[in-house]
Amino acid sequence: MPSPARRRGIGGLLSVPAAVAATLLLTSSSPAAAAVPLTEIGSDAYANATSRHGTQAGPDTFQWGSALVTAHQSGRFFDGGATGIAFAASPDNGGTWTKGVLPGITTFGGGSHDRVSDPSVAYDARHRIWLIASLALSEQGGITGTAVLASRSADGGRTWDAPVTVATAGDGDRLGDGGGGDGGGDLDKSWIVCDNSPSSPFYGHCHAAFDDHAAGNAITMARSSDGGLTWTVTATPENGLGGQPVVRPDGAVVVPYLSDEGEIRSIRSSDGGASWEPGVLVTAVRRHTVAGGLRAAPLPSAETDATGAVYVAWHDCRFQYRCSGNDIVLSRSATGEEWSRVMRATSDGGDHFLPGLGVDRASAGGAVRLALTYYRYPDAACTAATCRLTVGYTSSTNGGATWAAPEELHGAMPLDWFADTLQGRMAGDYISTSVVPGGGAHPAFTVAAPPSGGAYDVRTYTVTGGLPITGGGPAPISVEVAIATGEEAPAPPATAR
Repeated sequence: MPSPARRRGIGGLLSVPAAVAATLLLTSSSPAAAAVPLTEIGSDAYANATSRHGTQAGPDTFQWGSALVTAHQSGRFFDGGATGIAFAASPDNGGTWTKGVLPGITTFGGGSHDRVSDPSVAYDARHRIWLIASLALSEQGGITGTAVLASRSADGGRTWDAPVTVATAGDGDRLGDGGGGDGGGDLDKSWIVCDNSPSSPFYGHCHAAFDDHAAGNAITMARSSDGGLTWTVTATPENGLGGQPVVRPDGAVVVPYLSDEGEIRSIRSSDGGASWEPGVLVTAVRRHTVAGGLRAAPLPSAETDATGAVYVAWHDCRFQYRCSGNDIVLSRSATGEEWSRVMRATSDGGDHFLPGLGVDRASAGGAVRLALTYYRYPDAACTAATCRLTVGYTSSTNGGATWAAPEELHGAMPLDWFADTLQGRMAGDYISTSVVPGGGAHPAFTVAAPPSGGAYDVRTYTVTGGLPITGGGPAPISVEVAIATGEEAPAPPATAR
């Protein structure tokens, strides 16, 4: 496996004309690398011949108390989904780990479903239950999403029960959401969160988001008040992909998502998920197509701080000259009703994509601590043969006004080390970062080594001991240089399982 490396680049855009600034950023070189110790937290435990054996993808993490839990796909299939969902749980904020696979989901693990995808992790503090949501897939008549599932753990994520059903295909149609579906249903991109604020009138409610392709990509929500045992499905008035719900301390639920029109938008519920307000615009996405045929949609990554302010990050090319590469950008909203201007988090040139945003939920005001992990190409104009995927990290101690110099956590991975899929080579649709309140950041990401013996070698890693959160000082000048010449975001794929 390639040795992990750390590099430091340019931390902010210089106060010079936009075109010159872009040229400086693209031609600057990085200092010599230093090793970053990594801990493996997942590998493919399945050996079925029909999947891309030895692959993992799309990790999510959640932190509560002294526990960290992650979930990730194992054994990706070419045309969608995976053999199973693997997990890793740490009782001591990443010091030690227990690893395994979730039982009772696919036929490869005692369940009834053909495949599974899109795991996400939550903790229900009121009922002391860990939850991993996942998307069950069927192979009949093409790969379709048939159900959203929730696996439950009452012992800190060390062992898991067979999953309960959150929603099934067709629920959105039966609710009359106006999406024009055919009644069959085809679900995608599930995500879960719980209300952990004792002061909230909906303390102990958990919320799962998913979209229904057969109902016009309808963003649909489900809620539970009994630790994930039973669920009620509710329609929303919006359509899109990749909704990530977050909960404010007052119980309001905010769901940023990527709309079918290529915009980052959000919906909001003020009654614990019983009803949903019309969506509001965050911004239109300006997107440089990621080179090399790598699968990389600009799906949002969202978190909240101690006041309930919502932060959402995605990749966007508006700050690079003629949209020559993506940066990770973000926007902030105090309540989920109005959003700030788009802010730039990376400015070291190249192409940045698939961010995992972590926020210290105990921080507030001008001292909000943000941590950001992402994938990056040093050369945004590379080809499938020359692209080299790296993993980057940066952080901020002032709510994103300024950011620390970027660090390379792992680098130089050719694309043919990753699983080939119907939508391109795949490192995952997501990357994840969790922050220990007052402490460090713990990312989870996939790392590839050269294939061997007919199998891939793609595993999930975290940084041993976590990463510090730094980055504060005078705000740099960040000029949008792609307003007139930027590449408009193409519509998201109709489905991205």
